Amino acid sequence: MNSDTRVRPMPRVSMLPRVALVLALGGLLAACGKDESATPAADAAATAAKPAATPATVISSSVAAMSADQLREAASKAYNENRLYAPAGDNAVEYYLALRDKAPGDASVASALTDLLPMTVIATEQSVSRDDFAEAQRLTALLEKADPQHPALTRLKTSVTEQQQIAQQRAVQQQLTAEEQAKKQVELEKKRLEDQKKQQELAAKQLADRTAAERVAAERAAADRAAADKAAADRAAAERAAAEREAAQRTAAANTPATPARPAAASANTELRALSTPMPAFPPEALRSAQSGEVQVEFTVAPDGSVSAARVVRANPPRVFDRAAIAGVKRWRFQPVDAPVTTRRTISFNPGT
Repeated sequence: MNSDTRVRPMPRVSMLPRVALVLALGGLLAACGKDESATPAADAAATAAKPAATPATVISSSVAAMSADQLREAASKAYNENRLYAPAGDNAVEYYLALRDKAPGDASVASALTDLLPMTVIATEQSVSRDDFAEAQRLTALLEKADPQHPALTRLKTSVTEQQQIAQQRAVQQQLTAEEQAKKQVELEKKRLEDQKKQQELAAKQLADRTAAERVAAERAAADRAAADKAAADRAAAERAAAEREAAQRTAAANTPATPARPAAASANTELRALSTPMPAFPPEALRSAQSGEVQVEFTVAPDGSVSAARVVRANPPRVFDRAAIAGVKRWRFQPVDAPVTTRRTISFNPGT
């Protein structure tokens, strides 16, 4: 048998995988169609000026020049590598159509084309949807060359023609003259400059406001610090004055003899004999800080021996042990006397005792 007419097995797929492949290819083409932008008006005009592919011209001269064995091998390779109907000049449909011209009775070629034509129809529809009319016309020419009576052929041709007209109308409507484009560019530049000016003015105002706010805050903080310093100075001065007065009182008390008991009749009993003089409670705050001190208290003993009145004459440090000393002295008890007796006692507070 001559090598040019020897029949070789062609790739075949069962009906179910074939349908699945068609559906998957359709989905892939749809996704591609959505991602691609519409062809610009200039490209559409250039495409329209090129001769449309026809069944007679759709097979490239290089493919038509190949031998039958070369076409079988190229067709099988393209089929296995998923170059089913594209790119032009290197796809399975072209190779099988050229091989059918050389071997019209080859059943495997007819079977392979039967598998590929539904995919070609889908690819044509997707090309039309993305305004790729040159590709749509090429695929339509492949379909017409493969089967001039294909049921989808008329519909596809009509769709290509109608969508081309719509695209041309859209291109005319969207086209701007050179003068209109220049005017639009001037307007855009003017608006850009105005927007920039407004943005910079706003930014300058915000900066000025922020600077003023920071200045006011700094002045307020300085005023607060000055007031705090003055209050601290006043407090220190008051404490020094109090300390000086207390020192003077201590000096005067040290140099002044105890107040004598009120004069009484020679037969009156005015001598104080203590019955109970418990040590006053140590203030917890002073105890925690291990602070010591002393308080001189003047108090009056009533005839029944209880302390009826008491006051602090001097204290070192001031106000720390005053309340504890007064409270302690009021709990003291003495032997009854004939008349009230006023006296002074100095109470020492030492955390170690």
